[in-house]
Amino acid sequence: MLSIETLILITGVLLLLGIASNKFSARLGVPVLFVFLVVGMLAGSEGIGGIEFENYSLAYGIGTVALCLILFDGGIRTPYASIRSAWKPAGVLATCGVFITALITGLAASWILGISLWQGLLLGSIVGSTDASVVFSVLRGGGVHIRPKLANTLEVESGSNDPMAIFLTIGLIQVLSGEVPFGIGLLTLFFNQIVLGSIVGIAVGWAGGWLLRHTRLEAAGLYPVMVTALGLFSFGLAAALGGSGFLAVYLTGIVIGNCRPVYHRGILLFHDALAWICQILMFTALGILSFPSRLVEVAIPAILISIVLIFVARPVAVFLCAAPFKFTFRELTFLSWVGLKGAVPITLATFPMLAGLPSASVLFDTVFFVVLVSALVQGWTLPWVARYLKLEVPTRLPPPVTLEISSLTNVDGDIVDYFVDDRCQAAGNMIKNLALPEGVVIALIVRGEQIIPPQGRSMLHRGDHVIVVLRPRVRALVDRVFAQREQPYDPIPAELEFPLRGSITVGEVEQFYGLVLDSENDATLDEMLRKRLNEEDIKPGTVVNCKQISLRIRELSSEGIVEYVGMRILPETGKKTAQL
Repeated sequence: MLSIETLILITGVLLLLGIASNKFSARLGVPVLFVFLVVGMLAGSEGIGGIEFENYSLAYGIGTVALCLILFDGGIRTPYASIRSAWKPAGVLATCGVFITALITGLAASWILGISLWQGLLLGSIVGSTDASVVFSVLRGGGVHIRPKLANTLEVESGSNDPMAIFLTIGLIQVLSGEVPFGIGLLTLFFNQIVLGSIVGIAVGWAGGWLLRHTRLEAAGLYPVMVTALGLFSFGLAAALGGSGFLAVYLTGIVIGNCRPVYHRGILLFHDALAWICQILMFTALGILSFPSRLVEVAIPAILISIVLIFVARPVAVFLCAAPFKFTFRELTFLSWVGLKGAVPITLATFPMLAGLPSASVLFDTVFFVVLVSALVQGWTLPWVARYLKLEVPTRLPPPVTLEISSLTNVDGDIVDYFVDDRCQAAGNMIKNLALPEGVVIALIVRGEQIIPPQGRSMLHRGDHVIVVLRPRVRALVDRVFAQREQPYDPIPAELEFPLRGSITVGEVEQFYGLVLDSENDATLDEMLRKRLNEEDIKPGTVVNCKQISLRIRELSSEGIVEYVGMRILPETGKKTAQL
């Protein structure tokens, strides 16, 4: 048995190899999952490392803890807006889509491997889900930038489809071992997994968010630890009650992340590092668990099963489940291709080994090979497929500077870095002409390697990074000011009043917010209101409707000039303005 000192040494070496292989994979475009698995295989008993490791219970434990933390990291980075835009198609894909994929793949596996129908369906269930760790890695750090609705659907689906795969896998194992009869027993298991997992995840997330807002810790480093503890508690409680721990921890992460807890940025940085450590150790450990000589024996049937899974099962499931949600043919094709497999199938493949089922080793080796094929073929070609289907969207360049503010108290404010490119509406405009809402401050302009102190007459040039301090409620307006000219506008929230300076011109409001005020472009809001009102009506509280919006006088100067107005989108035209 290896000493603890040797284990620490091996862990350090594996982490360093994982970091180096990540740099290598980024240059060659090879999926990082594939590289980590190969590193593990090379470090294993049949590789140059010679590490003897065939403990499936320990591998299951490592994979479970790592997946728990990776899903939690994905959850705290998922805004409610992503959930709202994608929960319907993602939910259908995470349930019916996994079932259809498992059914088609299982029938093919039974025939190809010459095993029983139940064993084939078990294999199909193991590889039926899309792996969250791989999808998060590819979409958030792999250089693939696609339309928001498509990306949100993939992320939410991959984060929520594990319960279905786990339910099918555990259910079929219990059916094969005679512990649970086929029928009502399986339905009860599925009900417990989904319902209990959801209840525990949301409840712990809500309670955790409240604790983080009302608990003052003296050490900043304890906040990320407390958040991690809440995630682990959610997973363990759900599992203890018979629910899905993976679903629970993902939902807990979503709720806590959207509560914007104290020390939010530090929490995100901590869990980003933790997720990378988990990915490296999990994939490498699973690679060490494999035996390349056994993989060669199942290579041909595994390749055939991979072909069915990638080109038949996943596309059929996607087109049946996602077509009703108004995705285009190209988007459905891309959804079909991003059925990436990763650590979840390999971890689930240890279940038959632990249960002592017949042909368990064949199932494990086949699943491992299928994951390798999926990671290499689908993961490697993903950027090319996105470009070929014309689904990529322009990305903003990374900022040349990093501005960090860490606070141990909640602050009602955001600091946003806007990049000014050729198509940005703000390019070529002076700061004083940007029609920014009240309370929005341009704190810094970074031009190349220079810092430009902002002034009203400062001109924004192509390539500038503009650091803006603002309140979250006016973010939609400021986003419009710095949006690209041909980019469709996101809707401005109706019934929410935004403060604007009275000295802003009508033309500036129309240009940056895509509105029509039906007045002279060079007239200020103060002048426009005076033309429409009698002198005695120029007072705080007076409201004037202007086609798509209403303007309310908020503040007058000592000379009676309108200094600030409140702009509100009229409900009956809110949808129309979103399309301008």
